[in-house]
Amino acid sequence: MPGGGVALHATTDVNRIEAPVTLKAYLMCAFAAFGGIFFGFDSGYINGVTGSAVFIHSIEGDGVSALTSSHNSLIVSILSAGTFFGALIAGDLAEWYGRRPVIIAGCFIYMIGVILQAAHSSGLGLIVSGRLIAGFGVGFVSAIIILYMSEISPRKVRGALVSGYQFCITIGLLLASCVDYATENRNDTGSYRIPICIQFAWGIILATGLFLLPESPRYLVKKGNVDRARHVLSRLRGQPPSSEFIETELTEIIANHEFEKNLIPDSGYWGSWYQCFSGGLWTSNSNLRKTILGTSLQMMQQWTGVNFIFYFSTPFLKSTGAISNSFLTSIIFTIVNVVSTPISFWTMEHVGRRPVLIWGAAGMFFCQIIVGAIGDTIGFNKTHLDASGNTIANNIAAVNAQVAFIAIYIFFFASTWGPAAWVCIGEIFPIQIRSRGVALSTASNWLWNTIIAVITPYMVDSDKGNLRSNVFWVWGGLCGCCWLYAYLLVPETMGLSLEQVDQMMAETTPRTSAKWRPTKTFASEMGMAGDHKLVHDDEHKELA
Repeated sequence: MPGGGVALHATTDVNRIEAPVTLKAYLMCAFAAFGGIFFGFDSGYINGVTGSAVFIHSIEGDGVSALTSSHNSLIVSILSAGTFFGALIAGDLAEWYGRRPVIIAGCFIYMIGVILQAAHSSGLGLIVSGRLIAGFGVGFVSAIIILYMSEISPRKVRGALVSGYQFCITIGLLLASCVDYATENRNDTGSYRIPICIQFAWGIILATGLFLLPESPRYLVKKGNVDRARHVLSRLRGQPPSSEFIETELTEIIANHEFEKNLIPDSGYWGSWYQCFSGGLWTSNSNLRKTILGTSLQMMQQWTGVNFIFYFSTPFLKSTGAISNSFLTSIIFTIVNVVSTPISFWTMEHVGRRPVLIWGAAGMFFCQIIVGAIGDTIGFNKTHLDASGNTIANNIAAVNAQVAFIAIYIFFFASTWGPAAWVCIGEIFPIQIRSRGVALSTASNWLWNTIIAVITPYMVDSDKGNLRSNVFWVWGGLCGCCWLYAYLLVPETMGLSLEQVDQMMAETTPRTSAKWRPTKTFASEMGMAGDHKLVHDDEHKELA
């Protein structure tokens, strides 16, 4: 057996497979969450821009006060369409070139899209093509940043750190709302170009920061670069490379990789995609079940209807005639979103993923049903014309109650389904299919984001479905589906390493998963407990 090996120390103690969390390690992992600002700002700024008179005139011509349903639908949804394809492509690229380079590439693609949007002056060409290209960049970032954060974060705070991604999404939405509010009364192209151009800063900040952060150690192990993986873990955990904690965590990652390779052998490009759908539907730990869980969880997050509020609340509230300042109301919704999300930093690690999803869906269901019921009886749907011909709500107090319950609904979403769906998809896939599994799940989010962005104007516009408050019955019913889904299908992954999650899903069901505790390490299962040497040569790498 060739020489040149690196000694590794394994452990049978399931509680000693990772180093204690240090502030430096926490901050390094947390910075990656900044990518959420891409998603949030790009999703949020369009809500105000589509209500800008200057922007409307640049698309529809003079004398028109609102975008047509088809144009509104196209401009809003085209970003999500680009992001869907970007997320799918990113899964392959992250497998070939690494997590970090793909995120950085996404930043530059995003900035190209921003430049095209900023150049818009009339018609649909530049604004649509720019949002499509920016969407590809957001797809790269949104798919791989979750994967990257899940792979570098310590297990004890992984849920809180990945929740930070959702928090940054809310920060992006808030910043977008503030910028829209500040520019809404401008009578020049600055009313839409300023919100567009500010996006450039997010790409520069994230790309620069990622140049300074290391590659994922789990990706490096998968590619056989164990020496580099050791030094990356040393940086991430704030421990010397020779630390027992670094050795045991690295050995556990290697052992899990060997275990997964035995179950899911490398089978080429198409074979690796096929592996995402291998196994039986009724087998608890099959890759097919995990892929369905990841993609459907992101679908359910979109079914909650939250993006109806953040994409269309300004034109929708303005159309009801019941809100005097719809821009300000949208900002209030966004502030609630921001201040509620940090609650998940604690609940993810002390309550658990599964209870958070179940109770969050129940809270959203009741809020949506109440908003729909008030609107049908005395709220948004009941209006009259004043002497000036303006539409006025019959009962202002009822409308205020609806706005209050929409805000409470946002509280439930922001503290539960918003972060928890992202946390879960980063945890459930084995390393052999993790990049493609997370990419498929993220693509599902953007596919349903696109569908909802396309159909919503046709549901609520006065010359189309004109559902008004009745649209909340739709979202309420779907939130009820989310509750049933979380109760029956979502397992509890709190406090487990990514390697232990796979064991848990093989040995339990979603409803009993919270009681599961690991009893052995992968190193002991693979016969590696004790001191071992990882041996390198040009042809192969093996454990002695």
